Amino acid sequence: MKKVILGFAAFACLTMASCGNMSQVLGAMTNGTGVVNAISSVIGLDKVKAQNLIATWKYSGPGCAFTSKNLLAKAGGEVAAVQIEQKLLPYYQQVKISESNTYITFNENGTFSSKIAGTPFSGNYTFDEASQKITLKGLLLSVNCYAKKEANGISILFEAKKLLTVLQTMSAMSGNKDLQTIGDLSKNYDGVRVGFDMKQ
Repeated sequence: MKKVILGFAAFACLTMASCGNMSQVLGAMTNGTGVVNAISSVIGLDKVKAQNLIATWKYSGPGCAFTSKNLLAKAGGEVAAVQIEQKLLPYYQQVKISESNTYITFNENGTFSSKIAGTPFSGNYTFDEASQKITLKGLLLSVNCYAKKEANGISILFEAKKLLTVLQTMSAMSGNKDLQTIGDLSKNYDGVRVGFDMKQ
């Protein structure tokens, strides 16, 4: 069954011109992380439970997931997500996001504390298990994000449409093709979420 799913994923990627360098995508899929991401998204691991969210989660790498009602598009999206994560990594490194300065702690009393690239953000949170939506409410900022269960932890992902608009503008000004690729890929799906892979 896994071979069939991966076959559909590869076929979907071949039919999309925006997938870019196929060898890079297949290379990512053959390592542990890529294969786990592709299989788990298509098959569907158990959702994150509220009690399992309560912990300190540290950044382990870029996270990305596509949303789509079409199974084939979803499979292709996860193949593309592996490529996007690879392209996000140097950008994250440029702004100095690391395990030591990027984390989030969810407490049982409904409060959270976090840092992103060393910048603190804390307040109250609510978590809807059905949609996996986390609402983070701080003093000056309220933002929605989504939890996604991974084999070795969770991903904290944000709707990327507004972020992609900023990235595309930056791409036009700087000529950064990696950022432009992120924007181009997002046009092939109903939506895309980007953020952080996290582990305890």
